[in-house]
Amino acid sequence: MPLRLIDTGAFLRRVGRSRLLWGFLFLLIVFTFFFIREWNRIQNIEMTSWAQAVSADCGVVLTGGPGRIREGFALLENSSIKKLVISGVHLQSQLRDIFPMWAFYSHARESDVVLEKKSQTTYGNAQQSLSLVEALQCRDLVLITSRLHMYRSSKTFKAVMPESIDIRLHPVVAGSLRASFWETSIEVIKSLFYSLWAY
Repeated sequence: MPLRLIDTGAFLRRVGRSRLLWGFLFLLIVFTFFFIREWNRIQNIEMTSWAQAVSADCGVVLTGGPGRIREGFALLENSSIKKLVISGVHLQSQLRDIFPMWAFYSHARESDVVLEKKSQTTYGNAQQSLSLVEALQCRDLVLITSRLHMYRSSKTFKAVMPESIDIRLHPVVAGSLRASFWETSIEVIKSLFYSLWAY
């Protein structure tokens, strides 16, 4: 019976494809693990704003979702905060443009509201808010954003702000308590990306 010669090139190609496949599967398992872990962290943000009163020297609202600015003004109106920073405002916008109901608030003063117009990302919100919070001499602050956005926002703010400034979370829900699968998935990917360099 004649001996069959081994096609070395074909063998190496098969081994290479096998390694590539196993490497891909390993990366997929690792990504899935971190994705699920981040998903759970985002979903486990408690709605403390529904049950607990909050107060601080300053409030920082991150724009980008419904109900956030209104909640910030409610805290200012009730004297729960002394100053309100609205971070991520469009360059051309004025206070009455972003919050037309301002006229119905009797105790909140326009001089107690600061519009931050430079930031375009959550990391930018934290960086730009830092200088404002320090200028306003805030010893503590209430961070106001959506429940879905709160995990990434709070981790970023805690990484940027000095430890001497106490950060209290005030999540807001507009619509359903649980975001859709796709909204949450996008936030999970953003949070994973931020975890590599921002916190």
